[in-house]
Amino acid sequence: MGKRQHTTKTHKHIVQTVEQGSIAEEMGIEPGDVLLSVNGNEIEDIFDYQYYVEDEEILLLIEKPDGEQWELEIGKDADEQLGIGFGEGLMDEYRSCCNRCIFCFIDQMPPGMRDTLYFKDDDSRLSFLQGNYVTLTNMTDHDVERIIKYRLEPINISFHTTNPELRCRMLHNRFAGDALKKVDAFYQGGIEMNGQIVLCRGINDKDELERSIRDLTRYIPLLKSVSVVPVGLTRFRDGLCPLEPFTREDAREVLAVIHRWQEKLFEEYGMHFIHAGDEWYLLAGQEVPEERRYDGYLQLENGVGMLRLLMDEFEEGYRSLTGDKREEELSIATGKLAYPYIRKMAARMEERFPGIRIHVYAIENRFFGERITVAGLITGQDLTGQLKGKNLGKRLLIPCSMLRADEDVFLDDYTVEQAAEALQVPVDIVKSSGQDLIDAILN
Repeated sequence: MGKRQHTTKTHKHIVQTVEQGSIAEEMGIEPGDVLLSVNGNEIEDIFDYQYYVEDEEILLLIEKPDGEQWELEIGKDADEQLGIGFGEGLMDEYRSCCNRCIFCFIDQMPPGMRDTLYFKDDDSRLSFLQGNYVTLTNMTDHDVERIIKYRLEPINISFHTTNPELRCRMLHNRFAGDALKKVDAFYQGGIEMNGQIVLCRGINDKDELERSIRDLTRYIPLLKSVSVVPVGLTRFRDGLCPLEPFTREDAREVLAVIHRWQEKLFEEYGMHFIHAGDEWYLLAGQEVPEERRYDGYLQLENGVGMLRLLMDEFEEGYRSLTGDKREEELSIATGKLAYPYIRKMAARMEERFPGIRIHVYAIENRFFGERITVAGLITGQDLTGQLKGKNLGKRLLIPCSMLRADEDVFLDDYTVEQAAEALQVPVDIVKSSGQDLIDAILN
């Protein structure tokens, strides 16, 4: 073990945990130690770390809490882990967005909410790890090279438009147009991608939408899918760029464009490529397409195909049900978007189980504004305020999307326990699939 000069990084990779019986424990690595380098390479984040520790012969440089540096030579199997945990999934600070997009949802948040709700991320690494969409404006050539080197795919890209000048205006970033050139680098590097277009009425729709779709088809088949979603407009837009909501006729025009391109591209490439968010169908008063039109549901997290998948999963589970004489009265609360579909499923369950009575309620989003129709943005205040005095039966079902990940807390910090107390009824959380809904109804 020897000492070596080392340039101190701003963000230190501090060991948080060491697995019992691991290589790290055997080598004397302990919580509080700092990882300086692997094989002489400074570690930027988790991707550097995982890449370099895959070697069978590695040299770690560790700094102990007293400042002493240890060089540790390790021989291992290529797929054998060291057993070190760093506490942060990324091993680095998240990169915030440098744009001022005219449609940014975070800019439309009211004051006084949790700090984390105001953080705008635009980190390409989170695109790979969590499926986030990035604008490419916060990405250096070094980032592009690492994505290609480490095969961090698919990368999800917020295109919005392929018109460079329009993109600069929409993102309020003079580099936003040039950033699109990074897509060429990913394409040439063989990196798979997905894309999204947030559509703003009178800005990047109509002819601009046609242009964007046409331009993006050049990247097929590495660009697997592109979703088109309507801009979300809350009631907190004072001082922001004036944007108008889409009308029913607008929605039908958007769907007509998307469906026409789907037919053309499926004939040419065997994929539909361009997809409409579920909200367009609600606004247009049309049924969501059949499963085959979604090409394997590549953009569920972007609100594309969620309703079709939910209904198909429900139907699959429903076919195997045998009715019985059980009796219960219960209720389901959801957003305006899913309400018509949940109501139909509830009616089917009542047919199969005549003793069950299900009340389905659509919660209007009064907190953010009535134009916000998804269940995931419903607050505890809206839920309880609109359900008080309603017939809720013996229990209330709500979708897990209303709550923070892995927590029983709504966006406004209202808890499920508080909601149950306010409504004087137990609240059950339903996971996302159609089978989960059946299981929750049957308790």
